[in-house]
Amino acid sequence: MRLAVATQEGEVAEHFGRCGQYTLADIDGDEVVQCRVIESPGHRPGYLPRFLAEREVDCVMAGGMGPRAQSMFAERGIQVVVGATGSVDRVVSDWISGELQTGTDLCDHADDESSGC
Repeated sequence: MRLAVATQEGEVAEHFGRCGQYTLADIDGDEVVQCRVIESPGHRPGYLPRFLAEREVDCVMAGGMGPRAQSMFAERGIQVVVGATGSVDRVVSDWISGELQTGTDLCDHADDESSGC
């Protein structure tokens, strides 16, 4: 399982499409076997679902993501988790243990491509 967490300065980024980096965590059972940070290629409508699918991501996580992006990930069979906050390390650990508590989607728009969620 490969998890991609939208990352900004070691924290889960509020907006999926506008983060500076993605933390890719390879998970086997209940442990992280590899973790690396990659730079975001930047926000372009429709690009990030393909970019992360090419990196064999199974699940994406962020504070918020617009409904169109969520739909594009779902079309590729990639699970979406929104409403996550805090340090990337803690969120990944909580997700693995089944203890991750998420809030509401932090994107506050209906489907505005200019917002970058």
